[in-house]
Amino acid sequence: MRDACSMNRRELLKAAGLGVAGLGALAASGGLEAPQPLAGGRVGDPYKGLKVGVTSYTLRRFSLDETIRIVKELGLKYIALKDVHLKMTLTKKELQAAARKIKDAGLTLMGGGVVYLAKEEAAARKGFEYARDAGMPLISASFDPGVLPMVENLAKEFDIRVAIHNHGPGDKVFPSALGAHEKIRGMDKRMGLCLDVGHTVREGEKEVETIRAVQDRILDFHIKDVNRRDAKGTTVVMGKGVIDLPGVLKALLEMKYQGHVALEYENDTKDLVADVAECFAFIRKTLGEMNGE
Repeated sequence: MRDACSMNRRELLKAAGLGVAGLGALAASGGLEAPQPLAGGRVGDPYKGLKVGVTSYTLRRFSLDETIRIVKELGLKYIALKDVHLKMTLTKKELQAAARKIKDAGLTLMGGGVVYLAKEEAAARKGFEYARDAGMPLISASFDPGVLPMVENLAKEFDIRVAIHNHGPGDKVFPSALGAHEKIRGMDKRMGLCLDVGHTVREGEKEVETIRAVQDRILDFHIKDVNRRDAKGTTVVMGKGVIDLPGVLKALLEMKYQGHVALEYENDTKDLVADVAECFAFIRKTLGEMNGE
């Protein structure tokens, strides 16, 4: 069978249940047709047990209602919310209503963020109250490393996991997942990492080696592809960049990773939803080929 990278756009979209008719509907209405059964009548989970979903930042140009619809039409079950869709200034009742809306749509809210926690405890506490009221079990977070003990105490108090997000070159606090991993050694298990594989590569680190080195603390995972292995690297459709995505997916399967594998697509292309669909088609195809399908 051909490598997934060699498939053209139409074939990849068909693998995701988004053939020519689906693209036509997308162009006409801004939506997607419902995903079709797996090719060849296969049944089962095309993601092989991985909780593959999306960060809502990927769909930042859409409203929350539109984002929920698109995620469902892509055949996904998992979502993490960015404040563009769930403002931190909302009341407790408004946050709870949004959480119910997501649940009623059949989606699982895996977490939120990135949440930028303040140095002062009273202000940082608001980030945890936000997550609690929205029913988030986890926040992808960034904060000054000097307040790690305070953040750990809040994580324990609220029983909410904190996944430190590496942002690569230019990030003055946690550019590297490897560096963040060193800082949380010996801390409560609610303190972990949101490993962003794109920023890992942009930082000049090897993606599969990094995953294996920090796997005991990966609580959240942002998956994407980038076009360069340096600070100038930018997001591209999966399979068109430099990241070893088959190796990344294989590593996650081998470690039996149970957290969110969330697509974070940062390219502001005019064909955003079609690009996103192509990324998920690539993941499905790559995982299928690992099992000889």
